Amino acid sequence: MLFQIYGEGAGWQLLGWLLVFTCLVLANEFARRSKMGGIICFGVIPALLTVYFIAIYVCAVLGMDWALNNDTYVHMTSWFHYAKLYAATAGCIGFMMLKYKWGIGKTEWFKVFPFVIVAVNILIAVVSDFESGIRGAMALAEYGDRWWLSSENVWLYGGWWNWVNGIAGILNILCMTGWWGIYSSKDKKDMLWPDMTWCFIIAYDLWNFEYTYNNLPTHTWYCGLALLLAPTFANALWNKGGWIQNRANTLALWCMFAQVFPLFQDASRFSVIPVLYADGFMDSAIRPTAVNPTMQGVIAIIALAANVLCFAFIIKRAKEQKKNPYKNEIFTDQKDFQIAMSRAE
Repeated sequence: MLFQIYGEGAGWQLLGWLLVFTCLVLANEFARRSKMGGIICFGVIPALLTVYFIAIYVCAVLGMDWALNNDTYVHMTSWFHYAKLYAATAGCIGFMMLKYKWGIGKTEWFKVFPFVIVAVNILIAVVSDFESGIRGAMALAEYGDRWWLSSENVWLYGGWWNWVNGIAGILNILCMTGWWGIYSSKDKKDMLWPDMTWCFIIAYDLWNFEYTYNNLPTHTWYCGLALLLAPTFANALWNKGGWIQNRANTLALWCMFAQVFPLFQDASRFSVIPVLYADGFMDSAIRPTAVNPTMQGVIAIIALAANVLCFAFIIKRAKEQKKNPYKNEIFTDQKDFQIAMSRAE
């Protein structure tokens, strides 16, 4: 058991997950299928939100009640959420430049951009994981347990699992192959990275789920499960080679929604907490007295094992093919790669 889903509220919690998953899949389709959809999702909406965020913080400094009591100001103050939102949005814009061959998107050197932006996003999460591990150790020394209160008033339980998963994240960066093997689909709907096959996707999903389970525990039902499965679902069924674009699109759109409507996850009938909170609730005003970190440790080990195996598999194939796995594509014999390439220009 990963989450506390039972009782009268279980139906609402499951409905919330289904709604988020479905909306993410549909929003990704809207964003990827036309230039206008992409411009609206990753140009117009982020610009409007930036003005909104600045207005909130300026007005909060001026002491205006609407800003001081704004849900974004109260509940979404961590550097991580803003970094993730804008890094993911930058990725979406860069992918559109490659897909439509806008400006530097026509150049050969810019093909490495997807690797760079994904690596940056992973490193942001790795830093956050390590931060939680350090804060957990500090709490253990001071209070005798590993609970620490984040800047968003969520109790996190930092431990060795953060370090293990952080290492898995670093390995995951090394599991991205064929950095320059970036293509535009014939129908101009997708930027394709064919060498990013199931091997990487599984390793990434396991690592990222553990990251959210460790560091965003009150959100992971949605940003861990629904948000990770939406792009994987699309890639598996109809968008071969487009997983990284699906992932960036859904991540950016979810971050925008969560930044404006944080209480959907935090304090509504759709809220779900993991089994970590053995007291049965998470209240920032009450230091937890019971904890069940078993699944944090189990998933961290699975995530690390998956990334070690993926990396070892890549090295083995690279040696057999006598190729540099980062300069060259090494999964060309796999069906997913071949289907993706059949879609490429």
